[in-house]
Amino acid sequence: GGKDAINITIINFNNEKMQITWAAREHFHNENVSFLYTFSEGKHKVWKPCTTYLLHQDYNSGCLFKTEGPTLAISIKNSNGSEQLFSKQLKVHFYIKPSPPENVTFFWEEDTVTVSCNKPERNAHCLRLELQYKSKFDKEWQSRTAKCCSVREQGFDPRKCYSFRVRLSRRAPQCNIANYSSDWEAETFWMNGTLLDSCDDGVTPQSETEIVLSCSLAILLMVLIVLILLCKWQRVRMSVLPAIPDPKYPFADLFNDHNGNLQEWLDKNDHMVLQTKLEYEEPESIIEAESQQEDGKNSEKLGPLEKIFSFPGAAENNDKAAEIACLIPASNTTAPFAGFNILMNDDMYVML
Repeated sequence: GGKDAINITIINFNNEKMQITWAAREHFHNENVSFLYTFSEGKHKVWKPCTTYLLHQDYNSGCLFKTEGPTLAISIKNSNGSEQLFSKQLKVHFYIKPSPPENVTFFWEEDTVTVSCNKPERNAHCLRLELQYKSKFDKEWQSRTAKCCSVREQGFDPRKCYSFRVRLSRRAPQCNIANYSSDWEAETFWMNGTLLDSCDDGVTPQSETEIVLSCSLAILLMVLIVLILLCKWQRVRMSVLPAIPDPKYPFADLFNDHNGNLQEWLDKNDHMVLQTKLEYEEPESIIEAESQQEDGKNSEKLGPLEKIFSFPGAAENNDKAAEIACLIPASNTTAPFAGFNILMNDDMYVML
């Protein structure tokens, strides 16, 4: 009837403590109920009030008490205890939630691991050992369940680090009405049969080293590529757009000595060119003059026969040759001739 229409949750923690909870706000609107329980059997039951209430939004929503026998009777009444709102009788061993496994051991043999724990003193046939594991590269846990209290699994990669956790669960419906499992035992980390503090310890240093090396190589490669591109660009730019020489350096005296006065610089340079020409012409004139004096002496020494065979125009030709020899300009200089400017090079070729 109405008294049995309340949903309650019953948990027997390893047959040591009982926890009864209910939805206070759904079943008992704005009313703070009282809870009583008894492990006595027969007509003369001794009811005990709850001493440890569980609260939800300031309302009593559960009770925690010690397990004292195989049979439990509970009663929920209004706040003053004058009216009973709910009652139930049950067998506590159908609601057992086991404790986590104790003394868990791992035995490794190549790619196979065997996990074992201590066997409980009572009702071990109702328990199953569940193993879960995953590597650093797995997103979900993989499970393996076997009878209490040993489970064996194979196919582990010795190069990977694995996380392991185990727990005990009650078989339902053979032994439990509710399918309760214990809390997970502390997580452990293994790699090729070696216990580690964390899977990150065995992987992180190597990963950081690889990252640093990869970044360094990438930076060096980028710098090398940039240098190659710069060299190529300089060559292309020089071939397409050759550098324009700065007139300041070939004509340093124009800017330094004459402050950019072109006419003054030209006048000075013309004077320097003329002086250079004279320096080259004077030694040649002196040599030619000495040659003429020697020719004169030699002519005086000539006998009558030589004078007889000398031509009348020879003297004039000699004088003209001497005059022309004195006027021979220095190499790479210009000389006027018949209205033309003649450039004389080192080989004495005439260039018009």
